Amino acid sequence: MEIEPGKKIPGCNGCTHYYITHDANFRYGCRALDFKSQRQPIMDVIEASGQQCHYYQQKKVRQK
Repeated sequence: MEIEPGKKIPGCNGCTHYYITHDANFRYGCRALDFKSQRQPIMDVIEASGQQCHYYQQKKVRQK
């Protein structure tokens, strides 16, 4: 599954696996892939594999 030019990539902010760490050097984390990064994890996934993240899950909308 190659990334098509001009196609919007889902950001980590909307994923259930994404979290903010307490590590000042590696602020962003992905629980599904079990790693921390200095930038959004999706950027590291794309750089390493050339593909979108296969673990992306949309966060559930909170009910008021």
